[in-house]
Amino acid sequence: MRSRTLFPRKLRILSGMLAVVLISVAWTAATTPVRGPHSPLELRVLRDQIEGLDVQFGTYFVTAGRCAGCHGHDSLGISMMAGETDVNVVNDWRSTMMANSARDPFFLAKMEHEGLVNPALHEQLEHNCLKCHAPLAVFEQQMLGNPPFTAASLDTSVMAHDGVSCLACHMQNPDSAGHFFSGDLHYDSARVWGPYTQEQINPNIMQYFVGYTPDQGSHILDGRVCAGCHTAINQPVDLQGNPVGTSFYEQTMWQEYENSTYYGTDQNCRSCHLPRIQDSVILASEYIFLTGQSPFGKHHLTGGGTFMLKMMKEHIGTLGIPATPVQFDSTIARSQAHLRKSVTMDLQLVQRTGDTLFVDIGLTNIIGHKFPSGFPNRRAFVQVVALTPTGDTLFHSGTWDGSYEVYGHDSIYEPHHNVINRNDQVQIYEMVMGDVNYNVTTTLLRAVHKLKDNRLPPIGFSTSHSSYDTVMIAGLAAADPDFNHDAGGQEGNGGDIVHYHIPVNGHSGAVEVKAKVWFQQVPPRWNREMFGHHGSRIDAFRAMYDTADGTPDLVVADSLLDMGMGIEAVRSVALWVFPNPTRDGVVRIAMAGITEIMAYNAGGQRVPLRTSHDADGWRCELPEQPGVYHLLVSFGKMEQLLRVVRLVR
Repeated sequence: MRSRTLFPRKLRILSGMLAVVLISVAWTAATTPVRGPHSPLELRVLRDQIEGLDVQFGTYFVTAGRCAGCHGHDSLGISMMAGETDVNVVNDWRSTMMANSARDPFFLAKMEHEGLVNPALHEQLEHNCLKCHAPLAVFEQQMLGNPPFTAASLDTSVMAHDGVSCLACHMQNPDSAGHFFSGDLHYDSARVWGPYTQEQINPNIMQYFVGYTPDQGSHILDGRVCAGCHTAINQPVDLQGNPVGTSFYEQTMWQEYENSTYYGTDQNCRSCHLPRIQDSVILASEYIFLTGQSPFGKHHLTGGGTFMLKMMKEHIGTLGIPATPVQFDSTIARSQAHLRKSVTMDLQLVQRTGDTLFVDIGLTNIIGHKFPSGFPNRRAFVQVVALTPTGDTLFHSGTWDGSYEVYGHDSIYEPHHNVINRNDQVQIYEMVMGDVNYNVTTTLLRAVHKLKDNRLPPIGFSTSHSSYDTVMIAGLAAADPDFNHDAGGQEGNGGDIVHYHIPVNGHSGAVEVKAKVWFQQVPPRWNREMFGHHGSRIDAFRAMYDTADGTPDLVVADSLLDMGMGIEAVRSVALWVFPNPTRDGVVRIAMAGITEIMAYNAGGQRVPLRTSHDADGWRCELPEQPGVYHLLVSFGKMEQLLRVVRLVR
């Protein structure tokens, strides 16, 4: 009896010892690096879930969590590094509007609003919206032949919450990109397209791990990959929900770019939104034999506003966003820097009489599409304040109230101004939509007419371009001789001059004029129509909006001081430099009596300047390097500083 019970006991002991040995061997194998510095266990952890990024495989697509295993943060600091700086694409992306396009509370509220206004069309509306805001989920279902993906499935879909993630862009077919719009994206299930050739990379790695073949795509290099979603053409309906039979161009960023001097050059979408560095960057972790690639596009993917980024940062937990406050802070800082490189300002003192100070503000858009552009709620406005030496306000235009609405905004909409001479006038650059009866609307599907579009066009913008019917100027700006025209009447300077006639009411002393341009991503008036409805998504956004800091984003600022020296003295310093900006580096200053002109770069260092005198004034040739220059012009005992922008040829 004892011998019979002893054998099973020995067997159990031997089995246990064997299990320990096997576990030890397995653990050693799991923790021993293979083909690089990472072990299989570490790779499994890294590649299954990266700091909250879920991994989900579909038939055609996989979420960004899988891509992060190779292209995310490398704990050993080998891959995705530019020198000592971590430039991994996943962490740069995850706190952007693109990554959170399906979690964006404004988008969710607006989608619900559109469906409430047109209930018979709500599923079609949701599907159309989600094609760009949740493309992996939408096109996975479409390519499988399943019913259209709508908001009913949004909350439980991992793929939808991935937003505009890696494959949403990199799997688009290069032959279709730039030819199909309004979210009509075409995908290649066999290829993942990037900026590098197969000879530069090792395609076998991606094929082995995720089943995709990487290759070089021209649409990634020239920006066409952005066109499908950043062009939105609607088929509007009347107030009863009946189709009106026309199209309305809600967003036309790609066509605006085509109608610019930048089209067909290296200055395209990725130049600004994925800024390139020349550092050599190893693209995938674990593979130390890979060579670095250059140039490398950092996936900052920043736009021109911080309001929604700040809101989402404050509600990370509520919205379920897999990004940290620190990552949001980086994206916010990049967005602010991006915005402040959008527009230049030329503030000029023209004349002063006993009761009026005449000031011109010249603005130039130096980005590749309209400013502002994209979704039609965005607007920019000019603020001008004139102060006495004691701080008394003589004049103000473009200030805002406690709700962040602009003072002087007309009850219907503020028209475009060429001359502003009252406190209740303000220059607002925006698009205003009208319904079938030409009444202002912010319901996208009811937008039939453009009532106003004075957004600053890009340099090179032409009314004779083939795309003009989609990107046209509308309202009073179309007849403004200073709008998109230089001093000689030549079209395409991408700017506007607003003439301010500031009443001084007999004040003969010094006057300081401060000018600023501000940007609002979600201005309060635009929400009024939507907030007239109730729904779970609208109410959630309203609660966030009511507690948010709506302070507009600063774009550009300048100031001048008039010492009250009299009309003739003021006229003597009214200098005009043109063209500004300049592409060939040559500018002219039309004024007699100039004794010396010196040039300084943006860092304050003096740089060589070739000058010559002609019948109309002075010809100045800037250095070859593109950038911002300051010309110090001397005449008699007086000096004036002019800012000039030299663009890439």
